Parts: sequence; C-alpha cells; structure tokens
Amino acid sequence: MRILDRYVLRNFIEPFLLCVAAFIGLLLIADLFDNAEEFIAAKASFKVVAGYYVSQMPYFILLSMPLGLLLGMLYCLSRMSRSNEIISMLTAGRSVLRILAPLFACGVVATAVCMWLNYEMAPHANALRKANLERIRKGAKKADQIGVVYAHLVKDRRTDRIWYARRIRPSQNGLDDVHISQLGADGKPRTNWYAASAIYNPRNRTWVLNYGRMVSFNQNGDVSEIRDWSSKTAERQFESISGWSETPQRLASSTMQPKQMSVPDINDYLSLNSDFPAAQLAPFRTQWHDRFAVPLSCLAVVFIAAPLGIVYSRRAVLASVAGSIFIFFMFLMTMYLFLALGDGGHVPPWVGAWVPDILLFLIGTYLLYLRSTNREFPKLSFSK
Repeated sequence: MRILDRYVLRNFIEPFLLCVAAFIGLLLIADLFDNAEEFIAAKASFKVVAGYYVSQMPYFILLSMPLGLLLGMLYCLSRMSRSNEIISMLTAGRSVLRILAPLFACGVVATAVCMWLNYEMAPHANALRKANLERIRKGAKKADQIGVVYAHLVKDRRTDRIWYARRIRPSQNGLDDVHISQLGADGKPRTNWYAASAIYNPRNRTWVLNYGRMVSFNQNGDVSEIRDWSSKTAERQFESISGWSETPQRLASSTMQPKQMSVPDINDYLSLNSDFPAAQLAPFRTQWHDRFAVPLSCLAVVFIAAPLGIVYSRRAVLASVAGSIFIFFMFLMTMYLFLALGDGGHVPPWVGAWVPDILLFLIGTYLLYLRSTNREFPKLSFSK
C-alpha cells in the first residue's frame, strides 16, 4: 500500500467509524425510548437489557453501515478538497479513480461485512426482538429458540391432513400435544391420531407418536377402530408411521415472516413449499434476493459519495452534501417501493430487490464519469 492510499484511508476511517457509531447510538436510544416503560415495569436488570441490545447489534450495524459510508466519505473528500489536497494529487499525475481506489476498497469490505450479517445474523436478530421483549416482560430466564411455534393449526394441501400442536420445535424435529386428522374425499375425518409428543426422523422420514391413540371412522362417521398406546401398561408407548411427507419445518413454515428469515431459512421454505402458488411464494423469493441486494447498496453509496465529495469551492460542498443525501433518501424510497411490488407479486422478485441498486449504480457511474473527465454536473434550476 502506497503512502497516498494510507493517507486517504486515515482521513476516511475516523469519520466513518464515528458516523457508524453515532447512528448505532441513535438506534439504541430510539429503541430504549420505546421500550423503557416495559423494562422498568419488568424490573429488568442492566445485564438483561444489555443482553437484549447485544442481540440486536447485527441488525443495527446493517442499518448504519450505508449511512456511515455516505457521510464519512463526504466529510473526508470535502475536507481534502477544501485544503486543496485533491488538486495537489491531481496535478501530481494521479487520476480521480486512482485517488478514490482505497475508498472503493473500503466499500467492497463494507459490502462483504453486510453480506455476512444479512445472510443469517441480522434477520435472526430481527426475529428475536419480539421474543426477547416477551421474555423480559414475563421475567423468563431463558428465551425460546428461533422458530418455535405455539398453538398452531395447519392443513397440508397435498395430503389433506390437519395438524394441531401445542408447540412445534423445528430445530429439534419435535411436536408437543399433537392432534392429527386425516380427511377423506368428502372432507370428513377418516382417522385421528392423538399423542403427547411426536418426533420426526429425517433419515428414514418416519414419525414416532409417543403416548397416544388412533381412532378410525367409517363412511357413516361411526368409530370403526381404536388403537391405544397411551399408558405405561400398554404393550408399547409409541406408534411409528412412515410415508408422510410433512416435516416439522414444513408445518411451522406457514407462520414464518420472510423479513425475519435468513437465506438458509428461505431456501428451506421454498423447497418445502414449492407446490404453493407463485403469489404466495413471491415475498420469500423477493426477500431472498434482498438479502444480497441490501449489502451491495454499500458499494453503490460509494459510487454516489465519491464524485459528489470532490469539490473545488465552499459553496459546492453544501450542494454536494445535499445532493448526496437527497439521492440516498430517494434510493431508500425506491427500495421500499420495489420491495412492496415484489412482495405483492406485481413485479418479478429479482426486479423488486435489484432495480434500486442498479439505478444507484448507474447514477453513481455517470457522476463519476463526469468528475473523472472534469466536466460539470447537471444543475437543477427551480426557477425554470
């Protein structure tokens, strides 16, 4: 790394870290202001509250990174421009792109960090927020695992089986207090299973119903058979059933929110529910693309801030900062608009996730071209 690169990085890293820390602090204060009454009512200790905010940190960092890059880069470049350091570098034979190379490298690193966070950690932090708040309200010592579902009723469309479970534990392949009803062609129950628990074995795709009973009905709705394995005195205390296509993950997937699911979670949902209508799968496919599009906005922000941060007069500094912030917030509005269109199935999922980034890259590339060729930026005249 050359002396020029180290100098540019040193001027950028400090304001960037300060901006990221400031935005994280604002998010913490805003969230604390919203939940302070609940923390006080639950008499939560400092350790419990701190643990709650530590679990939210990946999500806060993901939100703060693009704005930190934008403001940190604007401050760095505008300060170097006011002191004529940029002009000195240009007169020394360095091009605009060569001067900005370390900042683009920082954008790539920030994109990689956000990609790592948004792959699994940030969505899970968002999903745990409600569960952790509920735990603090109840004073529970231990939070439930991610994905645990309570009092869930679901019908499998392919098998015409209705499942009810007091609790579904997808990570442990277990259900508690289960009632399963197999419907006939006329929509009436043909066989009911009742069990204290049900365990799914993914290796041989077998369900084991513990301490339960099976009741079969004939065409007239009368009981035709009862098989009981609910007591310790019975010959056995479990019933093994194979050939069922349902899994705990598929049963619990109907309660999942796509915005709170990681990339592996979304992949599992799409593979388990591939028979669902396209409109029902659209939010999950859009969010899958969004997991990779959001981190890339960090690099797109660099393309906007880099050319607008290089200015040659004090008056231009204010205009560049205002223009950068305006473009960034227009990008946010466009991102939420296209995400809503993608979730609703009005546009293809990849369009809903990637179009805002593509537009930001095109605008940034055009502005960078103008700055590198020493051309004036287009001016917007409100009087005209």
